[in-house]
Amino acid sequence: MFAERRRTMEGDSTMSRKLWTLKLNTATLVLIPAAIGINYLGKLFAQLLKLPLWLDSIGTCLAAAMAGPIAGAIVGAVNNIIYGVTVDPISTIYALTNMGIGIAVGVLAYKGFFKSLKGAVVAGLITGLVAVVISTPLNMQFWGGTTGNIWGDAAFAACSAKGMSPWIASAVDEIIVDIPDKIAVLLIVWAISKGLPKSLLSLYQSGEEISDLD
Repeated sequence: MFAERRRTMEGDSTMSRKLWTLKLNTATLVLIPAAIGINYLGKLFAQLLKLPLWLDSIGTCLAAAMAGPIAGAIVGAVNNIIYGVTVDPISTIYALTNMGIGIAVGVLAYKGFFKSLKGAVVAGLITGLVAVVISTPLNMQFWGGTTGNIWGDAAFAACSAKGMSPWIASAVDEIIVDIPDKIAVLLIVWAISKGLPKSLLSLYQSGEEISDLD
């Protein structure tokens, strides 16, 4: 019994190391800048059209699902820094949020959430809540609780007019934008993943669950 338990613990430890290991091969080095570009274009598109979504984490989530949480976190951080320097300085501080998104999606992919449409929707809900938890304190600290998204800030103003606390109003602001955004983003990632062959996924750092993504 003790030997079997030890083997189980050793197996879990090995799988955990795989999850938190970034394989720096050619495939990963190509994926990361491509994913950053996807994020950049998605956010720019959403801002220009005043969409009620961010669309700035498609590349982050795709990289995380394919190559693990470390790759996702790198893409998320670099994307926001670049976008902040070139277009919108406000974006820089939210590198923390995009890193959190990358880590969350990488773990969820490892756990097999992208095996089904339902799992992808649940992953979007969880990831959206992660974004809300990280972003709300940042919004309160730097922008008085608003997000800069016209739709979310309208909700913030409505909540404030009803006498709600700024923290609640800010959380509602984030929820209205982040939950639908992350569900939409992860459905896009899930749809992309359905067309990816296992031979491609095997080029990236992966565990058993991630290798079954398609």
